[in-house]
Amino acid sequence: MNEDLEVNLTWLPRDHLEAGSTENVSAAVTSLVPVGDPEPEFIVNPWDIVLCTSGTLISCENAVVVLIIFHNPSLRAPMFLLIGSLALADLLAGIGLIFNFILAYFLQSEVTKLVTMGLIVASFSASVCSLLAITVDRYLSLYYALTYNSERTVTFTYVMLVLLWGASICIGLLPIMGWNCLHDESTCSVIRPLTKNNAAVLSVSFLLMFALMLQLYIQICKIVMRHAHQIALQHHFLATSHYVTTRKGVSTLAIILGTFAACWMPFTLYSLIADYTYPSIYTYATLLPATYNSIINPVIYAFRNQEIQKALWLICCGCIPSNLSARARSPSDV
Repeated sequence: MNEDLEVNLTWLPRDHLEAGSTENVSAAVTSLVPVGDPEPEFIVNPWDIVLCTSGTLISCENAVVVLIIFHNPSLRAPMFLLIGSLALADLLAGIGLIFNFILAYFLQSEVTKLVTMGLIVASFSASVCSLLAITVDRYLSLYYALTYNSERTVTFTYVMLVLLWGASICIGLLPIMGWNCLHDESTCSVIRPLTKNNAAVLSVSFLLMFALMLQLYIQICKIVMRHAHQIALQHHFLATSHYVTTRKGVSTLAIILGTFAACWMPFTLYSLIADYTYPSIYTYATLLPATYNSIINPVIYAFRNQEIQKALWLICCGCIPSNLSARARSPSDV
């Protein structure tokens, strides 16, 4: 018992040790002082539990959307293909968060860390790109209303899907192919093992896509207001009815874009200004809202859709409510 006690902390996630949380390490060392036989205490970061729980909810919710679209032959229009792409990307992101938790605490290795991080980066990239593709599709469906339902639109949708998934997979492969900071910690970003340059490229790309989405939604608002005004004139609606319809459409677009910005903007800006030396609690606090976007996406883009609602009702109870089947689409449904 006079031998020096060697404490093995390799079971702790590396990023937790490097974040400057000396209290956790000292507590772990104190708890390992043997009374009889030394028994290492298993420490789990509460933030990791929250992320894993978020990933589980994301996976379950988006799996429902993927199954509905996959098993319903009537949901093959370009809009549903893009919604399915978004749900699939979010589903993979949720699975990546679950795997990241499991592998970080039970199977630590450089290979598993790189593969898991590549899956998470590729999935969230595909999710954001799918949101941009949905925005483009909505703009085209309003701007080219007469020719939208054509073979050209279907072809264009498949091209967008191939490009966005191809680009996302390539981005996810970068850490695996060597663009990581495992052997040079001075280049690490707030998310290890991504490099600072890698995180900066992803953040700038997000800001550019957000700016494009903002511009497209501004154009969509103008089109919605013009269509609502034309319909009001044709049916001799009151000005109040036109105002209510237009306000509802603009409010819907504001909620969609505002939710997206609120979820992703904090982490994006933080990734640009911070690096691995910053406390890990800031990374968790900004990353967690970004995962919430994948929880909210099915509610905004899938479950609000009338056709998906019908398919869900058929699966759950084998019937379609009369008020749902009789509901007509209005200019505010954007």
